[in-house]
Amino acid sequence: MKIPFVDLYAQYQTIKGDIDFAIESVIAQSAYIGGNYVSKFEKDYEAWLPAKHIISCANGTDSLEIILKAWNIGKGDEVIVPAMTWISTAEAVSNVGATPVFADVDSAYYTILPEEITAKITKNTKAIIPVHLYGQCANMPEIMKIARVNNLKVLEDCAQAHGAEIDGVRAGLWGDAASFSFYPGKNLGSYGDAGCITTNDDELFEMCKIITNHGQKGKHNHLIVGRNSRMDGMQAAILSAKLPNLDQWNNSRNEKGIYYNSNIDPEKYGLPQLRENSKHVFHIYSLVCKNRNYVVNELNNAGISTAVHYPTELPATKVYQSSEVFPNSKHMANHNLSIPIYPEMTIEQLDYVIDILNKI
Repeated sequence: MKIPFVDLYAQYQTIKGDIDFAIESVIAQSAYIGGNYVSKFEKDYEAWLPAKHIISCANGTDSLEIILKAWNIGKGDEVIVPAMTWISTAEAVSNVGATPVFADVDSAYYTILPEEITAKITKNTKAIIPVHLYGQCANMPEIMKIARVNNLKVLEDCAQAHGAEIDGVRAGLWGDAASFSFYPGKNLGSYGDAGCITTNDDELFEMCKIITNHGQKGKHNHLIVGRNSRMDGMQAAILSAKLPNLDQWNNSRNEKGIYYNSNIDPEKYGLPQLRENSKHVFHIYSLVCKNRNYVVNELNNAGISTAVHYPTELPATKVYQSSEVFPNSKHMANHNLSIPIYPEMTIEQLDYVIDILNKI
């Protein structure tokens, strides 16, 4: 049996009519940049989340950077970020001229540790970026308490957590603003790059809109130096076609993650733990291996694709080169392995993956 890490074509087959109609409609109207399809998706996503404001943009990385710029965070400022995440989180901080300050993650839930945040706060700290890694929310109740006591902004990185919840509140509704990526492999994915910003702050909403559109408020009325960061009409139409299925897809991912947890041998692998009072949407199913290279080789021989998210903790990368040790993040970099999980996986495929893992 051959099992890909993710099967986007299988997803397309389940909603082919809706996707084909969306693409054909955009082409028929030549609605490629801006226009009704982009504004419709923004309204659709506002209602689904729900949030007061959605600002679409070109990609998730842009959304992080735009929010930081709108907050006037820059040279001399510090922003606390997790040591284990995709580089976009820290990269956005660096790109506005500020300094990313790394904090270790929880060994059980893989998200930034509140006590690590507290330890890293200085007079230069301006914001915290918790990442809801692999589809599980960070400890937002504690993080928000820390932020309010220290007068810090909170920017949620929700790139892997569309629909995740903690205490009944969805990812993206806890902080002062949130970033979402719609990269094709995400739980809600476009057919190219796309992203958005969410916030309930009217002033931040207006500033982010200006930044994304060349710093202008109205045609040719340039107020600041902005950028060109737009979601195109094709991606917006595709996302609107997909959005009605997202909750069902997330429920399927959650069921499959729990099925893995119930059947993979816990004596051989460290299994993902689910935070109490939360909903995990399993963008990634990541388990811990004592000998990862051997496990990867055995799975590949059995036709099962895998991935490593991420092979180096950010402070140890060449670009940041920190001498500080982050033990939990380092352990993840050396031992965590991602195995296939997506809504269209069959029970036969799941059982095959489980059987091979348990035989290794």
